[in-house]
This record gives sequence, C-alpha cells and structure tokens, in this order.
Amino acid sequence: MNKIITISREFGSGGRELGHRLSEQLNIAYYDREIVSEISRRTELSEQYVEHITEQKPMPAIPIHVGRTFYMPSNPVFEMQQSVFSEQCRIIEEVVKKSDCVIIGRCADYILQKYAPFRIFVYADMESKIVRCRQKASEKELFTDKEIRKKIISIDENRAAYYNCYTGQKWGDMLNYNLCINTSHTEIGDIASSLAKMLCLTE
Repeated sequence: MNKIITISREFGSGGRELGHRLSEQLNIAYYDREIVSEISRRTELSEQYVEHITEQKPMPAIPIHVGRTFYMPSNPVFEMQQSVFSEQCRIIEEVVKKSDCVIIGRCADYILQKYAPFRIFVYADMESKIVRCRQKASEKELFTDKEIRKKIISIDENRAAYYNCYTGQKWGDMLNYNLCINTSHTEIGDIASSLAKMLCLTE
C-alpha cells in the first residue's frame, strides 16, 4: 500500500507549505492545485471557477410545492458542483494508486478512507495566521489586520461548510485526524523535519 498523507488546514496556518516541504523531505508526490488543473482539463471549466466551487458549500435545489406534491427544479449550478466533486474523487483515487503522495485539502482524508491515509489537520492562532498572510502577500496587497482577519474567517467558514456538506463530518474535529498540528509561532520547516522523521519511523 502506498504512503498517503492528507493535509487539511486553516487558512494562513502554513498547511500548504508544510505539505510541500514534507513531500520534498520524503521524496514523494505532492498534489494541490494540480488536482484543480486536472478537473479543469477534464471538464473544460476554468481553473478559477473550479477553485472557487471546491471550497464553497454546494447550493442545493429548493423543492417547489405544487398541489400536494413536491418536485425539484433543475439547478445547473448545483448539478455542476456535484459533477466537479465526483471528478475530484476520481482524480484523487487515481493519483494515490500511482505512488506515495501528499494531498492538500479537497476532502481527501474522507474520500480516501478505504486507503487508510495518515490524516493531518493544521491550525494556528489568529495572530500567527495574520503574520503568515502578510509574509506571502505581494507589495500591492495593502490590507489592514482587520481585513486579513475577515478574509481568514470567511475562507475557513467556506472550507468548513464544504467539508461538512460532502463528508457529513465536522471540519477540524480532532477525531477525524491522526494528527493535529498547532503551527502558532513555529517555523514550518522545523515541523516538517520532525514530522518526516516520525513518518519514516512508523513505516
């Protein structure tokens, strides 16, 4: 069985960087936006659109009452969201069969349950997340701490809604993961090195 590591993360916690560093130190494949690109290629949807709907709660069709019966009106947006998620599931299952890998987000921990992945959740306090967001921002992105905080909260709420909807589980619940990592005031590189050593010892 291939080594599969899934990483769910709060925005600004450094989870993406941790996954990338971990893949380098373990010399295994890394999948993040590559999955979005592949969904886009297969569905002919733009990568920006796919990225948007893979971190948003699906919008179900609202039943309409007619007489004593209910029927579900056609909802192209909802149907497209379901189609994209199904394609995402197929792609994620395909890549884990090829080689050892790290997969960032996209409900991979749930989708790959039968493969028994090592599931990680990365979080941090708000102060640390704001600092990391500032470090990664371009010189043109001049936001106040209040604006960054608002963005962090909004993105995390969307990630939680998306995950909760498709998995029926609670995003960030420690019982859904093998390891929860607090990256507050800590260098991601140091965490990655220690984690890589631990994972090698568990083989």
